[in-house]
Amino acid sequence: MFHPTVFDNIKIAFENQIYDYDNLDGILVVTDRSDLLNMASMSREFSLSFQLTAGRSVTAEVFLTSSVKDLSDEILEVPNTDPGCNLSLRFYMEIEDIPAECQAIESILKAIWGPEFQPVQSLSFIYGQEGETYNNCIELRFKRQITEEQMEDIPNLLNHLLQSAEELESFSI
Repeated sequence: MFHPTVFDNIKIAFENQIYDYDNLDGILVVTDRSDLLNMASMSREFSLSFQLTAGRSVTAEVFLTSSVKDLSDEILEVPNTDPGCNLSLRFYMEIEDIPAECQAIESILKAIWGPEFQPVQSLSFIYGQEGETYNNCIELRFKRQITEEQMEDIPNLLNHLLQSAEELESFSI
């Protein structure tokens, strides 16, 4: 019989809460969902993206990954291991003034998440349209693995994610 892995349990917990925010509360709209198994590396990736119903200029994403080592440690019950998965939160938005807006975005996210989270901002543009607007992918990476011990923290984490999306939404162009 199939026994769900830590990755599956955490994925389902995020899905349930985010879809409740969409279908029951109406505070967001799920815009994309991806659940991938890489057969070459036997790794897993899951992402769920959404936009707030109050504004549509910021897309937020929950991104989970798990390696074959994480899976094998769990299935084989390897001693002295604590199998889990990696979590990143991403925000996608357009900006115009790189120095000012990137600094403001960093300040907003550090005020919500604390100084231990260093947002990584990756900018891109369409060739031939340089200087108009830039696509900004802002990523918050959790430094340690997420395990089932942190399942009860998911609602609070999602509240921070929603607050981040709201504040970035009110700031965006």
